[in-house]
Amino acid sequence: MFLSSSGQIDDKEFDIPQVDTPPTLESILSELEDEEEPFVLEDTCMVNTENIDAHSCDTSSLASSDSGDPAFLRRKKRTVDLNATAHGSVLRHTLLKGISAQIVSAAVILLCVRVFQTVSGVIAVGTSHGLALVFDTNQALRLCLGTRTTGCEFGAVSALSINHDCSRLLCGFAKGQITMWDLANGKLLRTITDAHPPGTAILHVKFTDDPTLAVCNDSGGSVYELAFRRVMGMRSCDSRCLFSGSKGEVCCIDPLRAPPDLRDHPITQYSLLAMASLTKILVIGLKPSLKVWMTFPYSKSDPSTVPQLSWQFVPVQKASNPVLAFCKGDTVHFLLVKKEESGTIHVIKQRQLQLSCDIISLSWINSRTLVLVDSHEKLQVVDRPSQEVLETLDLEQVQLVYSSRHFKSLATGGNVSQALALVGEKACYQSVSAYGGQIIYLGTKSAHIMALRNWRERIDCFLKQEHFVEALSLAWSVHEGSAKAVVGLFGDPLKRKAVVSDKMLEILFQFAEHTLKKCPEQGKIQVMEQHFQEVLPVLVDYCLLLQRSDLLFSQLYTRLLENTVAKSVFLESLESYIVADRLGHLPPHIMRDLLDHYHSSGMMDSLERCVVHLDVTSLDIHQVVKVCWENQLYDAMIYVFNRGMNDYITPMEKLLAVIGPTIKAGRTMTDEDVVMGNKLLVYISCCLAGRAYPLGDIPEDLVVQVKNQVFEFLIRLHSAESSEDEQLFPFIHTLLHFDTREFLNVLAMTFEDFKNDKQALEYQQRIVDILLQVMVDNPDFTPSQVGGLFTFLARQLAKPDNTLFVNRKLFDQVLEFLCCPDDDSRHAERQQVLLELLQVGGVVQFNEERLLTLAEKAEFFQICEFLYEKKHLYDRIIDCYLNDPLRKGGVFSYIHNLLSMPGYSPEEKLRVRHKALLCFTELVTFDPCRSADLLLFHFAEDVQQIISGLHDDQLLFHFLSSLLDEALPPEALLPVEQQLHELQLDLLCRFAPQHLLIFLQTSQHYTLEHAIQVPHEASAYLLEIKGDVQGAFGVLLEVIIYLLECLQSNLWSVTSSVFLKELTMKLLNCMSSFISLPAIIQQILQDPVYGKGKLAEIQGLILGMLDTFTYEQTLLETTTSLLNHDLHWSLAHLRAAVTKGLHPRQDVCNICLQQYKRRQDSAEEIIVFSCGHLYHLQCLQQKDGADGFVPQHKHQWRCYKCSSSHGGRGGASSEAKRGRSTSLAQTCVTSMHHDSAAVAHGRKVFVETTLDPQQEQSWDQIRSLYRGPSRVIDYTPYPALRLPVVFIYITKRVLLVYSF
Repeated sequence: MFLSSSGQIDDKEFDIPQVDTPPTLESILSELEDEEEPFVLEDTCMVNTENIDAHSCDTSSLASSDSGDPAFLRRKKRTVDLNATAHGSVLRHTLLKGISAQIVSAAVILLCVRVFQTVSGVIAVGTSHGLALVFDTNQALRLCLGTRTTGCEFGAVSALSINHDCSRLLCGFAKGQITMWDLANGKLLRTITDAHPPGTAILHVKFTDDPTLAVCNDSGGSVYELAFRRVMGMRSCDSRCLFSGSKGEVCCIDPLRAPPDLRDHPITQYSLLAMASLTKILVIGLKPSLKVWMTFPYSKSDPSTVPQLSWQFVPVQKASNPVLAFCKGDTVHFLLVKKEESGTIHVIKQRQLQLSCDIISLSWINSRTLVLVDSHEKLQVVDRPSQEVLETLDLEQVQLVYSSRHFKSLATGGNVSQALALVGEKACYQSVSAYGGQIIYLGTKSAHIMALRNWRERIDCFLKQEHFVEALSLAWSVHEGSAKAVVGLFGDPLKRKAVVSDKMLEILFQFAEHTLKKCPEQGKIQVMEQHFQEVLPVLVDYCLLLQRSDLLFSQLYTRLLENTVAKSVFLESLESYIVADRLGHLPPHIMRDLLDHYHSSGMMDSLERCVVHLDVTSLDIHQVVKVCWENQLYDAMIYVFNRGMNDYITPMEKLLAVIGPTIKAGRTMTDEDVVMGNKLLVYISCCLAGRAYPLGDIPEDLVVQVKNQVFEFLIRLHSAESSEDEQLFPFIHTLLHFDTREFLNVLAMTFEDFKNDKQALEYQQRIVDILLQVMVDNPDFTPSQVGGLFTFLARQLAKPDNTLFVNRKLFDQVLEFLCCPDDDSRHAERQQVLLELLQVGGVVQFNEERLLTLAEKAEFFQICEFLYEKKHLYDRIIDCYLNDPLRKGGVFSYIHNLLSMPGYSPEEKLRVRHKALLCFTELVTFDPCRSADLLLFHFAEDVQQIISGLHDDQLLFHFLSSLLDEALPPEALLPVEQQLHELQLDLLCRFAPQHLLIFLQTSQHYTLEHAIQVPHEASAYLLEIKGDVQGAFGVLLEVIIYLLECLQSNLWSVTSSVFLKELTMKLLNCMSSFISLPAIIQQILQDPVYGKGKLAEIQGLILGMLDTFTYEQTLLETTTSLLNHDLHWSLAHLRAAVTKGLHPRQDVCNICLQQYKRRQDSAEEIIVFSCGHLYHLQCLQQKDGADGFVPQHKHQWRCYKCSSSHGGRGGASSEAKRGRSTSLAQTCVTSMHHDSAAVAHGRKVFVETTLDPQQEQSWDQIRSLYRGPSRVIDYTPYPALRLPVVFIYITKRVLLVYSF
């Protein structure tokens, strides 16, 4: 099949079976497997080299098919999820039939794969026999590198790499060797055996941009640099360790490879190398000198997850910079490497990508798209900017090869760490190779190539499946630039949109033809309508989006005319686009068909909605007006007259002509008449406000003209077809009779805009005069309607910028009407209108005395308040509040504010106070609670007078309840507080005896002698307080005897039964505090009454006792547990304190400044304090003797240095003052020559040790907390504790460690 420098391939070597007729290459490539047909979306035997770039240098290899985990190779077939609704088929999946046929026919186990291109592409494959097979882009086998003898010596091929010009091939082997081959002639150039320590397999070997420099990674986790040299015709290789596996095993490396057009990028001069260890990512620069640029630790993840690395040059703003994507687990991180003009290198962390599964393969397919493979062998295409998963494919049929044999280094004895072996279970670094927009996946029996489909292919995939809607959606996203992973679209944006538009139009015609062919020829009309309703709106939508309505209404519509149902559905589907203002113009023939169809189908409302949104130039005005008038489509008719003929008066004339006769005849209006009249009012309002009806705005140059025309129309003396008996101003008459209030509201809203328009103000005055002329003294209008007019006038006159002139006589008429006491209609509105008129200064138009008289008669209390306040008659305002049922509750706030706030004279406050006292009974009747608040704040000294004025005992009871429940000021009710409580006590007995006991328990302002006289069982509580326990018991006994007598005389009631049960429960609860529960239960069961009864009668009682017992038991257990926990915590901290070792700060005495062991044969004692200072005992005695203090007890020693730093050097008195600051470690160490032997033999040396004051205090606290039997040793004779001390000699230092 091929020729190489090693001669013809031996059949035995490759275990090729014997056949009668050797197959040809063409027959092998066209052959499909019968047992397992591969899932191929597109069938081709050629590697697609259009997207392969010539700068490829990355190399990947495939490891042995033995993954080490048999369960990993058991796969279940699953269907392919194309995620068609969003992005369609993004990847083109192709089986490499030539290579796959070689795999199956030659029965070799493949190990590595590599794709790259110069003039032609090359695929390199390694085998378990140590051979490297090289294929061209036609999948023809070009070279077979190596021999079977070499394979036995070196083991399986575990890694491959080819330099950027495809002239050299590096092969790494399972036993650690590396070979270099010349791909031009298949000659072996180098065999490298000493590049790394022996006994480890090569996991990765990769060329850098420099063809004389490569890197390799072995199963020991180390990374080495390989520098190739050729001197005097002799080839050599120098190896340098870049990273040692002892610092953390590296399992993945990836050098930065620049494409040909970026070879001069400033970053390439550093030869960056990314390394992924089990704990972190490292980026180093190999040139000009070795330098670590960045380290990035992983987040917490599963130890079995596989680290991944991948470089890619990504356009950022106007420059392309390398981005490193790396992950370990389910999170992909991105690092941007950027060199500034100043020469500074920045490594910038970018937004990370979070997935829902662990990743075992990470590859860039272009600068915006990543292809990931998860631990379930699901391939995911991810758009990096949006982090959206574009497509998901199942790779289980590929049967990826895993590298577990080489990660475990089985060929060299398996001398690898468990962590690296665990990662190798899912490592498929050598099964995946990405380059030039393509990714190759190698399985145990086949090779597959993945590439991004161009945008046309993705759309055609939908069309092949007859998914036209999805195809159009994808095409539109490409047209708008929102589609992801788009390739094959070139040129400027306008040209690209034009190309996509042509494709979409082609799809639209295909869709229409397909729809017509698939339409059911027979069946129910609803089925046919539903068939077209799913398609035709889509056609209309995309034609409008593409702004090709010409094709929509010509070619497409002509094609649809062949089917009447399609035509009807098409015309009806236009409505939503017309109403949304996406379709404003229709060709005449379409408009004609639209009118005929809607009219014949009775869809008048839909027709009206369409007409008012269409351009009038596309309408047949005569036909539309006729149809609208016949079917009462008044909105459409008004729209046509306004927009088509600039006629704003004719619609009003026609509408008034319809409702006028009915109103004039006094007949009841129908619903249609009411709707028409309301439309007319809204239309008039829009015209006067400059708004078009039913939507839009009147052209600016017509606004004033239309407003004047409407005013002129309204104030006409007669209509065009007037009769002799027609009244003056017929249009205003009609509108007032239709709805007086709404017509006046329309005028009021219009008058709001009349400020600087002189002509408009003249129209305003004219209309007001006409309204007065028409309605005043006209018996055709009801008083309510006339009142509405005067209310309208009053509001207009109340405006600050009012320009209306109204006769003074009319003001009097307004006043008389508004204040008419005989008219109860709209009382609040009339009062509010008059109040607004007065507040803006209208009071100057009236006589105040006459106005006050009329307001009092009309019960306009707000008007009265306004006038009283103006005259400072504040006391009379109280009557206004009390007499006004709607504002009566505001009297309390008014009185409080006036008496509290400044700004009022003492005389005015005194009059208000006097008036409030006179009305206090009425205030209490209205709200006792708020009256009590008012009394406490302002009338505390008048409480007796107020109480005496309340003659209703029940009212007095509620008032006192509110008063005594408040938080009384200390001096508020002291004079009469006892009387009030005793009075409340008497009232409680009458109106709320059930609250009497609570009152007695909470109140202390009553005498026992008075309270005991109250005939109530609560007197037992008073007798108990007095000390008469026997009398209290007698009262309760009388109550029980009374209840029993009621039972005997059949006078038992539900209330008595409940009270008896409550009393019994209270008694038993009180007993449970002094008598054990078993005794109480035994006494109850032995009682003859309960003994003859049923268990149900005492079930509640017993269960209540048991619940109480359970609660108290749980409380006791919880408390005991907490106490034990606190005790344990305290003992643990005390033990930690007394067993803490001491470490001297230096090995010299702080007094004599000599070594603590001055002579080896001398017996000296040293003392170490808790502060770390060390002293000879003799030096410390001499120093304290010189100070006049000789310690009597060892625990009285003090640190001389610390004492000096605190400004005191006294004896015992100074020590007492210093407290904890000079606490002694209390450790005496006997330094003797013969003790060193004991220490050397591990024996413990006992020394006298005492506790410092802090430890003494802690020990006392523990002893006081726990007084019972304990396993804790009671060291009573402390401070002379004897603790074992272990000596550890470290460079002439002493480390003391306490232990029990």
